[in-house]
Amino acid sequence: MNIPFLDSWRKRHGPAHGVALADGADRDPEGLAELLSECELLRDQAQSAGVALDDTPASLEALDQLQPRWREDPELLPWLGNDAGLYLGTVVIRTVAGAGWWIWPNGQPVVRLANGREIDVVEAGQAWAADGAPELSQLYAELAES
Repeated sequence: MNIPFLDSWRKRHGPAHGVALADGADRDPEGLAELLSECELLRDQAQSAGVALDDTPASLEALDQLQPRWREDPELLPWLGNDAGLYLGTVVIRTVAGAGWWIWPNGQPVVRLANGREIDVVEAGQAWAADGAPELSQLYAELAES
């Protein structure tokens, strides 16, 4: 995933390592969370289907009920999957105590839970967009219990 602010950060701080990137994200966790929560394509798709994405677990259930028309468009599918994963991460970050964003050395954003477990939410979102499984609401419930 290409995140423009990381490219600027890397230019100022040299080659990235997981800890350095995490430290950079820790300096502005709200900015990182805001950036990753945009999910504009997913929000537009949901709104056109009458679903309001309010960053709550209930909105994940509503997403799981959408007709997957995006699967007919191979160009749209990966972008929507990416947004679905970032949206799942956004809900987790905002509702699960101790959860936060973490950036792997390859630039991939993941959710790190308070217990240290890291979840590649973008991968989960891609799977959801392509297959409908795992359901976003089920994955959220599993993560919230961790």
